[in-house]
Amino acid sequence: MHLTITGHQLEVTEPIRNYIETKFERIKRHFDQVLNAHVIISVEKVRHKSEATMHIGGKDFFADSTEDHLYKSIDLLVDKLDKQIRRHKDKVTDHHREEAFKMNQVSY
Repeated sequence: MHLTITGHQLEVTEPIRNYIETKFERIKRHFDQVLNAHVIISVEKVRHKSEATMHIGGKDFFADSTEDHLYKSIDLLVDKLDKQIRRHKDKVTDHHREEAFKMNQVSY
């Protein structure tokens, strides 16, 4: 996965970069076909805003969050993306195959 991190009105330090990369590992564990992700973090007065766009095999996912604390904002952002990715994975997974397998197992 190619991860791009951009800061607006904020310098992206190494601890922030490491924290974001660590959090995005969770998404990669759930769905390993993530091609790239672009994360933008910014500060608006006292509010920290995080937004991300992820591209997965022909589909784009977007999430944003605004919190008082930067790390809290990143956590909420990753939670939202993770939920979208899991929902997409459930839709893509063919559940009918399992039913057909069970039907063949029935003894007469």
